[in-house]
Amino acid sequence: MYPSRRCLSSPSLKMTPLAFAVMFAMGAHTELNAQTVDGATEPTLPRVDVIGSPTNSKFSQGSAHIVDAAELEQSRVFSVNEALRKVPGVHVRDEEGLGLRPNIGIRGLNPTRSTKVLLLEDGLPLSFAPYGDNASYYHPPIDRYDSIEVSKGSQVLRFGPQTAGGVINYITPEPQKAFGGLVGLAAGTRGYLNGHLMVTGNGAILDAYRKESDGARDNVHSTINDLNFKWAGDLNSHNKLILRATHYDENSINTYSGLTEQEFVRQGARYNPFKNDQLDFKRTGVSATHLLNLGAGKTLTTSIYGAQFDRNWWRQASSTLDCPSGTTRIDGDVLAVDGCQVNGRLRSYTTLGIDSRVQQNHTAFGLNNQLEYGIKVHSESQERKQLRYADYSKYLIGDTSGVTHVQEDQKRTTMALSTFAANRFEFSEQFAVTPIVRIENIRNERIGYRAGEGRGKNSMIEFIPGVGATFRASADTIIYGGVHKGFSPARVEDAIDSLGGSVDLNPERSVNMELGLRTSPTRNSFIDVALFRNDFSNNVQVGSIAGGGISSASTNYSEGKALYQGLEFAGQIDKLASQFEGNLFVRAAFTYLPTAEQRSAFTRPNGDVEANYSGKRLPYAPEHQATITIGYKSSENWNTRVEYVYVGRQFSDFANTATVNVTGDGRTGPIDAYGIWNATVNYTVGKATLFVAGKNLADHSYIVDRTRGILVGMPRTFQAGVKYAF
Repeated sequence: MYPSRRCLSSPSLKMTPLAFAVMFAMGAHTELNAQTVDGATEPTLPRVDVIGSPTNSKFSQGSAHIVDAAELEQSRVFSVNEALRKVPGVHVRDEEGLGLRPNIGIRGLNPTRSTKVLLLEDGLPLSFAPYGDNASYYHPPIDRYDSIEVSKGSQVLRFGPQTAGGVINYITPEPQKAFGGLVGLAAGTRGYLNGHLMVTGNGAILDAYRKESDGARDNVHSTINDLNFKWAGDLNSHNKLILRATHYDENSINTYSGLTEQEFVRQGARYNPFKNDQLDFKRTGVSATHLLNLGAGKTLTTSIYGAQFDRNWWRQASSTLDCPSGTTRIDGDVLAVDGCQVNGRLRSYTTLGIDSRVQQNHTAFGLNNQLEYGIKVHSESQERKQLRYADYSKYLIGDTSGVTHVQEDQKRTTMALSTFAANRFEFSEQFAVTPIVRIENIRNERIGYRAGEGRGKNSMIEFIPGVGATFRASADTIIYGGVHKGFSPARVEDAIDSLGGSVDLNPERSVNMELGLRTSPTRNSFIDVALFRNDFSNNVQVGSIAGGGISSASTNYSEGKALYQGLEFAGQIDKLASQFEGNLFVRAAFTYLPTAEQRSAFTRPNGDVEANYSGKRLPYAPEHQATITIGYKSSENWNTRVEYVYVGRQFSDFANTATVNVTGDGRTGPIDAYGIWNATVNYTVGKATLFVAGKNLADHSYIVDRTRGILVGMPRTFQAGVKYAF
């Protein structure tokens, strides 16, 4: 049988890797017990789970959600954005329409570049610089993944460094012993093509994709090649090994700039004059995870990982304030872009690390305990150049004499050593408490190669505590809650200035609290509701994360107190109509964020007040969000579903500008609420599955972003395809 995309069926070891030397230094006798919540030992692959099995998510001490394989496949999600909107508390903002550079926010935090979220793949870092520059300019296609874990409670301290928002862990498919595979082909409107070949057998799997599509605007097209290899095997009765290798390359015509107000009105939502903007991204990653069974339920897991990411993005504008040609853009006239200068952001990132954890059942204090601790060594290197061509024709032929200015030429490095420990005390079969602590030791260095620039270093140590608890009120009801310290380190460029001077800069810190309830009121229903409160002593706003920056004197970094609090709800009901042999079901995810408030003036690192927006609502934090799905799965060979996605009104700047300036640059003003309809139909004949999907069926034109000018969501699209299993 070929491996279908599956729900997370293997139990969570809640482990990541530890180097053997470090492991023995911590005590190699430590036990790691691979058990389910109910205590039954199951065979496992050496995988790092944030949550683990669906059973683990129900008993988690904090907010935990899994988007499983069936949900991803049957809803035919086009991008990771569509998938994550099924999780309450997550706000995903579109950019180019393809989900290649997602903007993910959790519980009100600004989604720009996903800087407040920790992204993992199979439990290991996916971001190219999670410590020194946690910005997502790259994201694999959603097709690579089998399921998604989203965790927001105190258990996020098991991973780091970003603990203020939450952790998103993408799970790749597991290899099978028997030979099999599948071939898939899909096509659709706006230039959509998707080819998929997967072969598995003898403990190995090779997954290859070729995907291309036009984006939400004119003169946008992306071509992606994605390759994922995994091998897993038993070396002997005590040792298991899993090897992974991935390669991603993207070649896109894609601009960074949005629209001015008059361009949007006169030229239309799809208008994009920047036909010359070109980007080329490549990422190669490798990792190995070793599981050592020491006997009597004792297990040790060790992972080594590394990735190389190269990003070259040549563009003629970064916002509507660039390439103005007088008042052409403000007036909404058609722009002749060949006369605009070209800027190249040329960057290379190298990430290496080793990560280990231990888990041990013990009976200290006469209680059942599960102890987990671990250590991670992580390094990042950023090589960054920015070149300017005043003459576009010289850029086209690669004539370096056309380079008129080197705007950036520097190297940034980060070395981090982190450790954590957590112990689950089971005071009774109903009540358990898990204190947890994480320590981060971070060292940064910045070297500037341009005249007048220098070299500087800084370092910091952060103590990050938390505690979570669960109370099993009945067989079908669990109350959970916790409190933990949110932490995000400063980027290298914000901690050290271009002259090499160390800036007296605080990392971002918050106190995060939640209280939740999971229950199955009937056999065919499930509800998970949580109250949350994230109180920031210094909510960091870096660069222009909202239209127009923070003030007219906008510095690269400002901070201030902020408060986010609200409610999340996830629910599902199956077997709505007993007269149907199949399953008529409904799924829902709601987020209510009544408070996303700036509570003090913004200050610069030297303490000077930059702007006072105290009492204002923070940008890109909609008060209401909802994703509702109604579907039917027949008892035979077909299923269908209709989905409604709603995103409430948002502000795009810190001043909460409520009226659009009709002759403005498009970077300030409200973003109106919008709702879109999606639908899919899947039909299986023998070993072949056919599908048809429609997205934004009403062809609603809506604004999603104003950070660099007006960006719009995808128009109505249709896709159809077939998958054949062998």
